[in-house]
Amino acid sequence: MTPADSPGSAQRRWSAACPNCGATVEFASAASASAVCSFCRSSLLREGAVLRKIGLSAELLEDYSPLQLGAGGRFAGDAFTVLGRLQLGGSSGTWNEWHALFDSGKSAWLSEDNGQFVLSFESGLNETPPQSHELVLGDMLVLAGTSWRVSALTMVKTLAAQGELPRPPALGAEAWLAELRNAKDEVGTLNYGADGGVQWSLGRPVRFEDLALHGLREDKQEAALKARSLECPSCGAALTPQLVQSKSIVCGQCQAVVDISQGPGVDSNADTSAGLAHYAQEVAGREPQIPLGRVGHIGNLALSTGAKLPWQVVGYQERCDLPAAGSDDEQTFWREYLLFNKLEGFAFLVDTEEGWSLVRPLTGSPQGQGERIEWQGQRFRKRWSYAAKVTHVLGEFYWPVARDQIAQVSDYEAAGGQAGTLLSREQTADEVTWSLGRKLDAAEVAKAFKLDASQAGALSRDTSSFNTGSQRPMRNIILSLFVLFFIFMLVKSCGAGNDDCQSYKDNFGEASAEYAQCQRSGGPRIYPGGGGYTGGSYGGSGSSGGGHK
Repeated sequence: MTPADSPGSAQRRWSAACPNCGATVEFASAASASAVCSFCRSSLLREGAVLRKIGLSAELLEDYSPLQLGAGGRFAGDAFTVLGRLQLGGSSGTWNEWHALFDSGKSAWLSEDNGQFVLSFESGLNETPPQSHELVLGDMLVLAGTSWRVSALTMVKTLAAQGELPRPPALGAEAWLAELRNAKDEVGTLNYGADGGVQWSLGRPVRFEDLALHGLREDKQEAALKARSLECPSCGAALTPQLVQSKSIVCGQCQAVVDISQGPGVDSNADTSAGLAHYAQEVAGREPQIPLGRVGHIGNLALSTGAKLPWQVVGYQERCDLPAAGSDDEQTFWREYLLFNKLEGFAFLVDTEEGWSLVRPLTGSPQGQGERIEWQGQRFRKRWSYAAKVTHVLGEFYWPVARDQIAQVSDYEAAGGQAGTLLSREQTADEVTWSLGRKLDAAEVAKAFKLDASQAGALSRDTSSFNTGSQRPMRNIILSLFVLFFIFMLVKSCGAGNDDCQSYKDNFGEASAEYAQCQRSGGPRIYPGGGGYTGGSYGGSGSSGGGHK
């Protein structure tokens, strides 16, 4: 093995021949314990001046990530280089953990979190961490001197590895991963190794722009996306994802929902006869009120001020609440538009009977419990708790969309000077996601997405939002009565059967979105769980879950 000076760094580079194929394997850091040969994919353990083969990495799944080995950047004034990655798989598909080595000698992991990115640094713990079986989703615990909420418990499998790593990858092994989130907008990760060891890391959200990244594969990525064409396993039509983050896509011809997160044949319980897991949506839906692909300029997501950013509509889903068994509460439905901005990631534009809101998933977790919580000095009060189900989807999504996805939701609204600021908590079987946002006026939505007058009228549940002030009071009263009737009809849609759908057909027409939504509901249902009358969700995660996915 031959040592060599690393230019511009105190690190030492090492190189040696792969014991399996003889190709040169380089180590940028003397502290790195493992590497994967780029020629034969042998997983190599470094033992002093000797390399020993300990396994064979599987082929990496093509994920069209903008990152690649050799890419560099800067964080807190310290330069780093991306030297390796792990490709992991779990219930939410596959994702990458990129190993970054800083010039100062620090090692970190850059990973995806709810369509955004988190930079995490490994560190030791002065106390014994809890065992995975002791953790309960949503519970609070104190670790490393900080109060945390358990936000995710996931069984993770190491699928493949690449490049230089701080420790040998446990290829093919399954282990628990627990994610903890706090009020500082941080995420802590406990990796429970198959050998019984526990690795602790602490991360914060980062923006690609702030990392001053260079050496990305943007050109290759765009070319790969243009050439990335899949065949719909249901009807054979071409599927062409437009985003590298997409893990689900809806066929534009037959509206089948196709899981593209794990490749053909991974889910043995799904229909994979044509290669990709998918399911058929029972009734074809109408086009969203804001068309897929439309770009709108909207200001800061949490406050009423801030520069306006371009957000593109990439996905659309319809959801409804599920009243508790024996409850007299009526059901409601609402619509959520998944928005994407190249620098900021994803957001949700939510259309409920109470109006519009714009929200984004949080990395952290608010403090408190029950009816009152606090986030970054702002107090919130709970309005509703309920179960929510996805009934129809279109477009692309950064999480694997499952049939009839259900989440337990709690919605909160800020008190005092920040009225109109919203928080939403969504819990699925294995994770909890918080989202923060603000209310929008329907006129702001119409202006942002350049909708004409006829579209704007249909966009607003609160018709007065589009009034200019010149309308006479009697006209406003008539419009208000119409809106009340409209809402009364909508709240029945998610559980309506064929007889109820006839009333939608009579009042709104056979081609109306209301009639189509009623048909998609699949007939009357009563579900256990949930809570009181909701009036619709503030939206947020869209049952996407959180974590490094």
